[in-house]
Amino acid sequence: MTGYNFAAMKGRPIKTAVIGVGHLGGFHVEQLRQLPEANLMGVFDSDPERLATVSREQQVRAFATLEEALDVAEAVSVVVPTAGHFQVASQALEAGCHVFIEKPIARTLDEADRLLRLAEKCQRLIQVGHIERLNPALAVLDKYRLRPRFIEGHRLTSFSERGTDVPVILDLMIHDIDVVLHLIGSPVSEVRANGVQVITDSIDIATARLEFENGAVANLTASRISQRPMRKLRIFQGSMYIGIDFLQQLTEVYQLVDSDRQPPEAILAIPFEYRGRRRLITYEKPATEKYNALLMELRNFIRSVAGLEQPAVDGYAARAALDVAMQVQAAIDRGGPLAEGEAPS
Repeated sequence: MTGYNFAAMKGRPIKTAVIGVGHLGGFHVEQLRQLPEANLMGVFDSDPERLATVSREQQVRAFATLEEALDVAEAVSVVVPTAGHFQVASQALEAGCHVFIEKPIARTLDEADRLLRLAEKCQRLIQVGHIERLNPALAVLDKYRLRPRFIEGHRLTSFSERGTDVPVILDLMIHDIDVVLHLIGSPVSEVRANGVQVITDSIDIATARLEFENGAVANLTASRISQRPMRKLRIFQGSMYIGIDFLQQLTEVYQLVDSDRQPPEAILAIPFEYRGRRRLITYEKPATEKYNALLMELRNFIRSVAGLEQPAVDGYAARAALDVAMQVQAAIDRGGPLAEGEAPS
């Protein structure tokens, strides 16, 4: 955000508001109230009954209009349905507010691009709630040298009417798309996908194969009609396999090491010989710090507004995830692959 004086905001709580206090918005209110860096000024929702309930239960001010909330706040959480992301976020930016938007950043790439241009023009920050980036099971991988060649992901949940305003690609799969783009760090060259409508008017279960310019491949499956929840990612690369369980906040690492001694960080080491070469297969279970990822995400947002940190997922990273998600949806609609350079419909 060139030209913006973040330093002026350091050392004092940032005036915040939550726009949209449905199921997830209520959690935003709870977490912001715990942050000393944030001064929660109040909440707004288009549903007067829901607004009154949250205001009473959380003991926070209920703004009568969106304009009233934006006039008071310096930073807002936008937790409205996806269809309203662009309208609310753009109005907040024009009012001079920094904006946290729950994923996806917007309903379309055009809306995302317009928001990014507006944020640049207004010299305001956009951060997007791709919460798995803050999951401790992913954070512990920072100490490893990652060069993924193949990633397999499964994100399954039982049916809930919440989130069905968008296909499962934008509701669930986009979480793993964002993580995969972050881990692989290479442009997507081709997308193949299949999906089925089962109980709603949009895709309820989908599988996608993403091929990257550096040769890496990711296979992702998302379903909102599963009997049991699952949020797992498996990462394969030369001499290493990593398993991540986002639900359990658990990470396991298997490595092939050129040593005959068990490394101190390994729980187990098994001798391995192949073509006369002796090595060890080691097993590690890195200690993960259990914490509330939403609390950490909102803290990161507030501290980014104050110029103390960088956003975990800025608007441009969120736009990249939306781009791939839209390509997955387009491939399903067309019944075939979407090649590099071909725009989604």
